Amino acid sequence: MDTPVPTLTDRLREALPPDALRTDPETLDRYSHDAAEWADFARPAAVVLATGVDDVVATVRLAAELGVPVVPRGAGSGLSGGANAMQGAVVLSLERMNRVLHVDRAERFAVVEAGVINDDLRRHVAHHGLWYPPDPASQSICTIGGNVATNAGGIACVKYGVTRDYVLGMTVVLADGSVARLGRSTAKGVTGYDLTALMVGSEGTLGVVVDVTVKLLPLEGREERAVVGTFRSLTDAGRAVAAVSAAGIVPAALELIDRTCLHAVGEWQGWDLPEDASALLMAKVDTPGPAGEALQERIAVLFEQEGGVGVERAAAPEEVDRLFLARRLAYPALERLGPVLTEDVCVPRGAVPAMLGRIERIAADADVVIANIAHAGDGNLHPLIIAPEGDAAAAVRAKTAFDRIVDACRELGGTVTGEHGVGLLKLPGARAELSEVVLGMHEAVKRALDPRGILNPGKAFPGFGAE
Repeated sequence: MDTPVPTLTDRLREALPPDALRTDPETLDRYSHDAAEWADFARPAAVVLATGVDDVVATVRLAAELGVPVVPRGAGSGLSGGANAMQGAVVLSLERMNRVLHVDRAERFAVVEAGVINDDLRRHVAHHGLWYPPDPASQSICTIGGNVATNAGGIACVKYGVTRDYVLGMTVVLADGSVARLGRSTAKGVTGYDLTALMVGSEGTLGVVVDVTVKLLPLEGREERAVVGTFRSLTDAGRAVAAVSAAGIVPAALELIDRTCLHAVGEWQGWDLPEDASALLMAKVDTPGPAGEALQERIAVLFEQEGGVGVERAAAPEEVDRLFLARRLAYPALERLGPVLTEDVCVPRGAVPAMLGRIERIAADADVVIANIAHAGDGNLHPLIIAPEGDAAAAVRAKTAFDRIVDACRELGGTVTGEHGVGLLKLPGARAELSEVVLGMHEAVKRALDPRGILNPGKAFPGFGAE
């Protein structure tokens, strides 16, 4: 009698702790995709809930032996399909690896596992008088590993930079199951190629990040002040953004939300918001003392010169938070209206008015509702295309608008993704943006580190592993 050949799940069950492997249909469906609308996905063969590096190593080694795709996953809050599964894949979740391993107050760094929630890290290091600046809108649910995978930004990135600016090093499980410790914990260091930076933004296609060493800043020495202006047109708000940039001002935040966002937030929260507002522009400065007051006033004057009305100034922490709350609530408020196809284009700051104008025309031409949220201070725009549930024709028009926005962004000298990653949704845009030479470089790196193409195949760049 022939001995039965062990299946993939049999082998995983032998290699992993009892509670690490899930194959029930409900779990497989839940872990088959991230939060992106209309990105392709399939039910995976298995989900591994890793609790340590040994689980990751065992999973990747077995997948390498069998030629099975591995899809690394954090909280599943991504908006580009970067964590979407394909048929027969193993989804490798790191959400249970959620410990802050070490905080060095003197050297100002922390070592954290990949599944640590962004907000949890910020709260933890605050007890040490330290601050972790990158603050994606999903900061209450997204993980540091996911932030590294997409080089996430956030509201504070206009002044303080994005995730890559704070990653000193990491531990990565490579495609053959070997473990590499990359980077450093010192303030400076240039030994060898910067493989840490290579991994940031690679969307799980070059290795599985299991822990990260992040740089921290002092928590003290910042005094936040806010300026909020109401604008009667999106282009006026865009001109105010360009004026702030042209004046050489680097605010701690410069955010925009449009009429659709305002109405959605107002209806959800029962707020009385300006009916004639086409956009709300919110700036924050954190320079202490009289210099901060002067900077706040300069921004307020620029807002007024570019058509801002009802310009408010705030310095008390609770008032600053109040003025920015609408921005934090905008995305969940819009999700209540129907499926949201989220864009993530980035244009030169001076092109923000033109890009906002093009988005308005695209919405009218395609007969779709497009709400606008923007990290306006660095030109990173998030047009949110809303289609009613179950309306197939509207979904087609939404996808057409999505593609036209990507094209318009490139025509204005922009890039197709600022912080959400290429994933699946931006593959056509990435192919248009990257030259054949650059695509060849991507493929060479991918083949060198993942010769069998098992790590998140078909994501991040169009080429090897996409078959």
